[in-house]
Amino acid sequence: MLNFVDRAQIKLAAGDGGDGAVSFHREKYVAAGGPDGGDGGRGGSIFLRADDNLSTLLDFRYKKKYKAENGENGSGKNCTGKSAPDLTLRVPRGTLVLDAESGAVVADVSGDEPVLVCRGGKGGWGNAHFATPTRQIPRFAKTGTKGETLDAVLELKLLADVGLVGFPNVGKSTLLSVISAARPKVANYHFTTLIPMLGVVSAPEGGSFVAADIPGLIEGASQGVGLGFDFLRHVERCRLLLHLVDVSSSEGRDPIEDFETINAELRAFNEELASRPQIALGNKTDALTDPALEERFRAHVEGLGYEYISISAAAHKNIDYLKARVWERLKELPAVKTFEREYARAEAPAGRGFEISRSDKGEFVIDAPWLERILEQSNLEDYDSLQYFQKALLDSGIIDALLERGVKDGDAVNVGEYSFEYLV
Repeated sequence: MLNFVDRAQIKLAAGDGGDGAVSFHREKYVAAGGPDGGDGGRGGSIFLRADDNLSTLLDFRYKKKYKAENGENGSGKNCTGKSAPDLTLRVPRGTLVLDAESGAVVADVSGDEPVLVCRGGKGGWGNAHFATPTRQIPRFAKTGTKGETLDAVLELKLLADVGLVGFPNVGKSTLLSVISAARPKVANYHFTTLIPMLGVVSAPEGGSFVAADIPGLIEGASQGVGLGFDFLRHVERCRLLLHLVDVSSSEGRDPIEDFETINAELRAFNEELASRPQIALGNKTDALTDPALEERFRAHVEGLGYEYISISAAAHKNIDYLKARVWERLKELPAVKTFEREYARAEAPAGRGFEISRSDKGEFVIDAPWLERILEQSNLEDYDSLQYFQKALLDSGIIDALLERGVKDGDAVNVGEYSFEYLV
């Protein structure tokens, strides 16, 4: 139980792009070599990849922060900085990536291709990009953009075609061991199975399907009673449910009440689960002393529209028929459920968004991270560099917005750690 972890919260940060370089060509006997600052390299992105050799998120319980490398800065002689390698994290197949704050789905790692979850920053342009016939000595460059970050919740939802559900000790583990090569613990007491178990079942026509034994379902499971709350999520992808009931009433419970109780818990956890196709299995018929018990249960479930199959997992009764029937039903059903992306990052409009406010001292404060990055690599004592900065203010609409807010000659304007005096 301690080694099975199906939920973990981690922090992801892609690498930042490298800064562009401010450099000028210097070579003996070559006059006015011109700008030759190279671009920065791309920051590393973060991908998640399904690994069928993994069955738990245990590794992410001990390491919670993952950061891809930054791109290298550009350098002289038009040398582009080296792009950083991407970081690929391996997770069990069927892992959902959720935004920790909103719960929105970022990615469903169910296929074979790596899934991008955080994109690395772009490298900044070197000053060689900014040379024009009228601006021949640009003393500024662009900084690299920041890599994307994400506070993520990883949640494992098993990829199984068929889910075995029912009260503890009704024979789910025994059935899984009979129809597949899985070897779950089998014993005559409740909660023998403490973690979901998967088994591959050979079907007619050379086919196969994956079955999962979902442990711990009892009354109140959807509210956290027993083990069911922890593992009900693993039923969500199943295309077909095999609902096992002990029709021999070996523990003194009523089969109909058991059946209705489990369906109520499925419905309470996720309304869609209640409408998932089900086959009702009357198990332990080898121990049945009163055939009327089974006939009463059969009439009840068939009256509700469910298919009923009488079996004995321990005595291997009707097992071949069960596998063939499940295979026929699966061929009629849609593929295993996958979750579509819901998460959308908040982006600044056109990459040039800004906000203007007034400080307690009456100073104008411009919140525009992209403008701060321009300032970081601008030489405002240089005429061309100052002209480039002023053009960015005009093109983005910041000057017009300041005028609308009533800026006057001599007013203080702050951008990040920089402070300016507005001059008409």
